[in-house]
Amino acid sequence: MQFIVALLKKIPILPIVLFILGLLLGLAWGYWIDPVEFKDATPSHLRADLQEDYLRMAIDSFLVNQDPNLAVQRWKNLGTGAQQAYLSVQNNPGATNQAVIKLYGDLVTNVLAAEGEQPPQDTSDGTAGIGRTALIGLGLILVLGVVAAGGMYLFRLLGKRGSGEVTAVMQAAEINRSAARTNYEELGLAQPITQTMTTYVLGDDLYDESFSIDTQAGEFLGEYGVGVAEVIGVGEPKKVTALEIWLFDKNDIKTATKVLMSQHAFSDLAIRSRLEPKGELVLVTPQAQILLETATLQLLATVVDLEYGKSPLPDGSYFERITLELAVWPRQG
Repeated sequence: MQFIVALLKKIPILPIVLFILGLLLGLAWGYWIDPVEFKDATPSHLRADLQEDYLRMAIDSFLVNQDPNLAVQRWKNLGTGAQQAYLSVQNNPGATNQAVIKLYGDLVTNVLAAEGEQPPQDTSDGTAGIGRTALIGLGLILVLGVVAAGGMYLFRLLGKRGSGEVTAVMQAAEINRSAARTNYEELGLAQPITQTMTTYVLGDDLYDESFSIDTQAGEFLGEYGVGVAEVIGVGEPKKVTALEIWLFDKNDIKTATKVLMSQHAFSDLAIRSRLEPKGELVLVTPQAQILLETATLQLLATVVDLEYGKSPLPDGSYFERITLELAVWPRQG
C-alpha cells in the first residue's frame, strides 16, 4: 500500500487527467453540444453529387429566367467544384436539354473571360468530406499518446518489480513509513500546517516530490517540494550530487529555493557555478536544518538520514540515500 501511495505521488496524475478531460470535453462540445452550424453558406460546401444537382437546377432556372448575371453568380457559388459538376452534367444530362447545357457553359465562359477570370478548375482532393473524421482521429491519437507516455512512465518507475526485486521507489516508501516524525509541540512550537517525510534512494532517477499546502478549511496556500538539481558521473543509475528544495507561496511573486549539495559538489567550483543561479547553496550534513521563507510561509527541512554512495568517484560525491522531514508553518509578522 505504501508503494502505491509513493507511486501515485510521483505520477503527474492531475495534469494528465485534466488534459484528457479537456480534450474529451472539447471534442464533445465541438461535435455534439455546440457544433458549428453553417448559415447562408454557398453550395461550394456541398458534396460533389449535391453540387451537380445544384448546377442542374441552375441550368433549368436559366432556361426559364434567362438572367445571365444570376447564372454566372450560381456558377461562382460552386467555387472549385463548378467545373467538375458541369462536366458531370454534360456527360449525364438526364432530363436536361444538351443545348441548354452548352448555352449555359458558353455564357459562363464568355462572362468570366470578359471579367478577366477563368472558369474555376476542380482542385478538390476529397479531403473536405473527411475533415471531421480526421479531427476525431487526431483526438484519439493524442489520447493514445498520453496513455502510452503514462505507461512508459509507470514502466520506468516500476523497474524490475515484476521479478520480485525491491525498487528504489519501494525502498523510499518503506523508509518514509517507518521514519519517526518530530513532535514540534513537545519542542514548544506550534503544530505545522503540513509535515511530510520524503526520501531519495539511488536508482530513483525520476525523483521529484511536490506537496500542496492547504488549511484545515481547504484553502490553498501554496506548494513545496524536492527534486534532483545535479548529477555527477555517467551511466545508470544517475548519481545525484545535489537536490533542489523549493517553497511556493500564492501570496509571493517569488519562489524560495535552496540547493542541498553533497560534500564534493559543495567544494567543486564548477558545480557551484552551475547551481548558484538556482538558489542559495547549502552543504548537506546529518541532522542539518534548512529554513526557507516567503511572504506568508516558512518551511523547515531537516536531514533525518544521509548516506553517500561508494564508487570510483570521489568520496562524498553522490547520495546513496537521503531522508528529509519537511514542515511548513505560517510566517508570523
